[in-house]
Amino acid sequence: VQLQASGGGLVQPGGSLDVSCVASGSIFTIRGISWYRQAPGGQRELVATYIGPGTTEIQGPVKGRFTLSGDFLENMVVLHMTGLKPEDTAVYYCNYENYWGQGTLVTVSS
Repeated sequence: VQLQASGGGLVQPGGSLDVSCVASGSIFTIRGISWYRQAPGGQRELVATYIGPGTTEIQGPVKGRFTLSGDFLENMVVLHMTGLKPEDTAVYYCNYENYWGQGTLVTVSS
C-alpha cells in the first residue's frame, strides 16, 4: 500500500487549504483512511477519518473547520481545511491501517 500526500503549503491565518491523499497498491477502498498531524515538538494526533460517503469522523480541535471528502474512482481522500490558525501548523500525514504517507507540511502564518 502506498499513500501519497500532497497540497501542503503556506497560508495566512483564516485562510483555507486542501491536502490530498491518493492510495495505491494493495488497497481496495478509501474507507478508513485517516489524516493525522504532527506539530513541531508535538506528538502525532488524529485529525479526521473517512468512513464512507457522507460519513466522516472529525476530531474536536478542528471540528467545524475541517471536512473530508472521498473519491472512490481516484482512490483519494481530501482534507478541506478552513479557518486555519497558527496552531494548525504541522506535518499532515495520511494513514491506512499500519501504512503511512510521507507527510505534507502546512504552515499557517502571516
